[in-house]
Amino acid sequence: MLNTEFKEVGKALFTRGLVSSHSGNLSVRLNEEKMLITRRGSQLGALQDQDLIETGIDKNDLKTPLASVELPVHRAILQRTAAGAVVHAHPPHAIALSMNETEIPTEQFEAYELGTVPVLGWNQDVRPGCLGDAIAEALKTHKIILVYGHGTFAVGQILEEAYKYTAALEEVCQVQWLVKTLRKSR
Repeated sequence: MLNTEFKEVGKALFTRGLVSSHSGNLSVRLNEEKMLITRRGSQLGALQDQDLIETGIDKNDLKTPLASVELPVHRAILQRTAAGAVVHAHPPHAIALSMNETEIPTEQFEAYELGTVPVLGWNQDVRPGCLGDAIAEALKTHKIILVYGHGTFAVGQILEEAYKYTAALEEVCQVQWLVKTLRKSR
């Protein structure tokens, strides 16, 4: 059942252009001690059973080196929030706006119920696997956050819920991008 959810969400992220061929990662909490996370360098659009790595939420084991480079961030989120699932994606319009805005207002799109989405990592050296503590802290009060020039982290009880927030934010950012472009062309 979980394998199917990973595959469906991974394919949806890729099909909608929210991740490229080998980017993004997914995780779910299995219990208080264990998590399932996508393998380092896996293709979310074509996940196989061997692309799902079971490892500890708090400690390493033999499979840990196979896990996504974003494992430290996923662990921080699962340790510090009540999330059951995490989606990390690279939605292009959201990333573009993250490099120009410190937050993305979404209130005018009330159907999405995202609130104001913070952009973390301004004036910092942002690399995969970093900012875990700040991201986890922000996800205590937000469904999704942006990391400057890098991508989104969304939480939910299941992967589909976190995917929904990711897709919704990208749609909001697409509309905001179009509005900004139209204003400049007048």
